[in-house]
Amino acid sequence: MAIILASRSPFRAALLKNAGVSFTAQPAHIDERAAEAPLYESGATPDDVALVLAEAKALDVSERNPEALVIGSDQTLSLGDDVLHKPENLEAARRQLLQLSGKTHHLNSAVVLAKNGNTLWRHVSVARMTLRDLDPGFIGRYLSRAGAAALQSVGAYQFESEGVQLFEKVDGDYFTIVGLPLLPLLVELRHEGAIDG
Repeated sequence: MAIILASRSPFRAALLKNAGVSFTAQPAHIDERAAEAPLYESGATPDDVALVLAEAKALDVSERNPEALVIGSDQTLSLGDDVLHKPENLEAARRQLLQLSGKTHHLNSAVVLAKNGNTLWRHVSVARMTLRDLDPGFIGRYLSRAGAAALQSVGAYQFESEGVQLFEKVDGDYFTIVGLPLLPLLVELRHEGAIDG
């Protein structure tokens, strides 16, 4: 059975590849910001939003690829009642890291499986991430080294590289942090007969 990852994220692709899953990647064609705005207005939680967006991605690609098993995923970052997005530039990344400094935020990572335009399975995992108190000078030096990579994540950090130095404490698994709850996904892929098990 063909497996398609409905994402252009190199990090999600690397997780699947490293787990030995054979797949192709095909990004979904949805406007995430337009899709999520009415959700927040209706009182949806950040994990609800992550699930809805993951499902929209999976269904979009599934409708174009009948018979394939499509993996959709999305991640939201919540700090109290605020939801943060990928920073647009390094100055926005600096402001975001200052906002997160010394606080605990949540990464809400959703994954959905779809086939023939129908949702088969949905899951969300949450990681609680506590940044240490960050010196503004350190933030500037970190962003100078990270460069554009800091703009590829909702938290303005790459946990899988030097961004790990920003943290004091983490409660959650590595896969959830990177943006694809891999262990529950592998269970479901085995259940569907898509991988050996």
